Amino acid sequence: MVDRSPFVVVANRLPVDEVTTDTPGGRVTGSGDSARRWRRSPGGLVTALHPVLVERHGTWIGWSGSPGPAPEPFELDGINLRPVPLSEEDLERYYEGQSNATIWPLYHDNVEPPVFRRRWREAYRVVNRRYAEAAAEVAAEGATVWVQDYQLQLVPAMLRELRPDLKIGFFLHIPFPPIELFMQLPQRAEVLRGLLGADLVGFQQRLAAQNFIRLARHLLGTPYHGNVIEYEGRQVKADAFPISIDVGEMQRLADNPLVRERAVQIRAELGDPKTVILGVDRLDYTKGIEHRLKAYRELLAAGRLSVPESVMVQVATPSRERVEHYQALRIKVEREVGRINGDFGRVGVPAVHYLHQSYSRSELAALYCAADVMMVTPLRDGMNLVAKEYVAARLEHGGALVLSEFAGAAGELRQAFLCNPHDLDAVKDALMRAVTVDEHEARRRMSVMQRHLRRHDVARWASDFLTELGAIP
Repeated sequence: MVDRSPFVVVANRLPVDEVTTDTPGGRVTGSGDSARRWRRSPGGLVTALHPVLVERHGTWIGWSGSPGPAPEPFELDGINLRPVPLSEEDLERYYEGQSNATIWPLYHDNVEPPVFRRRWREAYRVVNRRYAEAAAEVAAEGATVWVQDYQLQLVPAMLRELRPDLKIGFFLHIPFPPIELFMQLPQRAEVLRGLLGADLVGFQQRLAAQNFIRLARHLLGTPYHGNVIEYEGRQVKADAFPISIDVGEMQRLADNPLVRERAVQIRAELGDPKTVILGVDRLDYTKGIEHRLKAYRELLAAGRLSVPESVMVQVATPSRERVEHYQALRIKVEREVGRINGDFGRVGVPAVHYLHQSYSRSELAALYCAADVMMVTPLRDGMNLVAKEYVAARLEHGGALVLSEFAGAAGELRQAFLCNPHDLDAVKDALMRAVTVDEHEARRRMSVMQRHLRRHDVARWASDFLTELGAIP
């Protein structure tokens, strides 16, 4: 007998990491040679939804992170976890293929050309059906189901077909493209109908919601009034719900004496420069890392910045390393880092410290505390939570944020030094304004942004979405 839940989250991944069986804490599944140990993974989404899942005896459906058969359902930190199996072929075709080589670049303004493969589309359909069936199995009568992100855009309609009694929400964490880009998608009508299976479709920005409403009218001829679409005898609402971070958690980390001490140590290891410029990104072609490095190189070449008075630290977290676009990007970025250090570095004093590795939350907080200037310059981004983390971590210490106009966060963090990342001169000017800003002005700007974040944290985001979903008849 399956335990049914009144609240279900459906996401590509479960909010857990598998750890070695001798790691203390966590939850063990299986026994003997097949024993596996799990612990909750860090992240804003699980932080926001954990209290709701515990209070409502909710279930989270997703992949465990390991290809092959799924472990049995288990409970961790008060959340019921229902793993969905993904094979190596599923990962290659559904995840690396359709999700990340087709949909991801298309939704990010074709920064890299999307790749279209029929076998990927079929795998995407099959895997989405698997997730929908899992949700239909565990959801109680009249339950609320919240589907997350671009990997699962067919799930809402599939789930509604299986369980018309459910209240279904969908949230897209990445941008939603304008009509002329979306129309390139071979699966376009199927994806759109998939999303329209939800009662509420949430986006990071109001413009994305408007794109969705116009697309439904253009492609399917659906009437709408305001932000409500009339579809197959139902009303589907589309609206903006900008996601945020756990502000309190980041501020507590930044205020931790060990983190503060580590921040001082980082500056010392960098040679105590006058200005530390920081970038923290997944190694992704949408993040504008190459453009940022070129802007820094040109400022050094022009003598507007110099080494060792300034230093750049670029953290590039490994990402989707089996996808061809990402392999090519790593080569380009590392070539540019080598060029800058060859031209402007000295023995033991590089101009750019490039770190292609992942870091703990506490180490990231220490880097935020150590940095005078944070550069967040994506070519396109749904939100970008790194920008918000930096602002939260600065406490009363000032600092400056250089932020792309094409990050969703730019709509909220208006006191950042905004720039067009496609315009290298604009990036250079924004960076120089951030480097030379008066300390009082820097504190004022940071204080305004921090007040906004405290009022609009990730718990508020989840509450706003679920309240809106609950109010839909």
